[in-house]
Amino acid sequence: MSAVSCNAAVGRPRAFDMQIALERALEVFWAKGYDGASLSDLTSAMGINKPSLYSAFGNKEQLFLKSIEFYENRPCGFFKPALAQPTAYEVAEYMLLGAAKNMSDPSHPQGCVMVQGALACSEAAAGVKEELTKRRQQNEEQVRDRFQLAKEQGDLAKDIDVGTLARFISTVIQGIAIQASSGATEDQLVDVAKLALTSFPRNS
Repeated sequence: MSAVSCNAAVGRPRAFDMQIALERALEVFWAKGYDGASLSDLTSAMGINKPSLYSAFGNKEQLFLKSIEFYENRPCGFFKPALAQPTAYEVAEYMLLGAAKNMSDPSHPQGCVMVQGALACSEAAAGVKEELTKRRQQNEEQVRDRFQLAKEQGDLAKDIDVGTLARFISTVIQGIAIQASSGATEDQLVDVAKLALTSFPRNS
C-alpha cells in the first residue's frame, strides 16, 4: 500500500478503485510534477488504460486537480487539523511542525505537490498553475480568518495584522516545501519551524 494514502484504503479491493487510482496518480504528479508526468506514467501507475482514465477522470488536467483535492483531504494532512487547535500559537505550531515532518517523510515524495506543481508548470499548463495559486490563496485566507478569530477572542493582540501573520506562516511552509524537495531532513526542517515559531506573537 502506498504511504500517500496513510492507510486510508486498507480493506478495499485491489481492482480498479477510484481512490486507489487517485493515490497512485498523486504519487506520479508528486514525484514528476504536472508537466513531467506523462499519460503513460499515469496509466501505468494506476493500472488502467487511457480510455479508462478519460472515462473516469476526464483529461490529464482534471485528473491532476482531483489528485490535489485528494492530497488536501488525506487523513495524514496537517492543514485542516491545525486550524482546529485551541490557540493561534498552537495553530501555527501544528501547521509548521506538521509541514516539516510531512514534507520530509521518506515514505512518499518530498515537498508539497501544490507548491512544486505551481513552480514547475509550463505556459501550456497555465490553467493548472492558476488553480494551484488560487487554492494556496484560499488556504492562506483560512489561516487569516482563524487568526482574526483569535484576535477577537483576545488570544492575539489587537494591533496584530492577521493578514501579514497568515502570509508569514504560508511563506515559511512554502519554504519548507522547497527545502524538503531539495533533500533537507526532518530534523533540519523542524529546527526551521521552531525558529519561525520564536517570531510568532503570543499574547502574554
